[in-house]
Amino acid sequence: MAFMDERPITLAQRNYRRDAEVLERMNPRERFTHIFRSNLWSSGSVSGPGSELAQTRQLCAGLPELLSRFGVRTLLDLPCGDFGWLSGVDLGVERYIGADIVAELVEQNTQRYASAGKREFRVLDLTADPLPEADAVLCRDCLVHLSFEDIGQALRNLRRSGSRYLLTTTFVELTANTDIPTGNWRPLNLRLAPFGFPEPLAILVEGCTEEDGAYADKALALWSISELL
Repeated sequence: MAFMDERPITLAQRNYRRDAEVLERMNPRERFTHIFRSNLWSSGSVSGPGSELAQTRQLCAGLPELLSRFGVRTLLDLPCGDFGWLSGVDLGVERYIGADIVAELVEQNTQRYASAGKREFRVLDLTADPLPEADAVLCRDCLVHLSFEDIGQALRNLRRSGSRYLLTTTFVELTANTDIPTGNWRPLNLRLAPFGFPEPLAILVEGCTEEDGAYADKALALWSISELL
């Protein structure tokens, strides 16, 4: 597997650099709303190419079994994005809460996918808003868009929520982490500094083919939130 500095930059990085001067005058909510409205990630899914069906097939197959194995009955999916790839998956949970910082996305998802008593959508900022307690928090393709400071705030906020597990994106072969302004993108290996997460309880390798397989080590990994801070 290539080291991070040998990997090609992604579409998200290229497009962020193009609009960086405008984006970095915005607060995070405005920034992600602009990314949504402008389809900055230039994908069939406004959540980016990583949320297209071609990149999520292995997750669709493996996620329900993982949730069942760890007794997950309530799932908070933050950020839920456009809910496209998960909309056809039977997660086997009793309650699903999808949340996103972009209010327009939440409104669209509510109209399309909400189900009384079983599936709901809320506007939430992972770094700042009080979060509902859940058995697990699915936080796919999120921390990779946040600065180190905002990741720290998100982790402390998750701890305050009382939720049990965090299921989040990590790149298992990455050899070093770098900081970015929130809204940009880079891979993260959460086992490394400045995070130092322990060995995960479970890993779902995604089978990522973006940039000709340069990010094939992309995975969802499960940790107990109480062990992270």
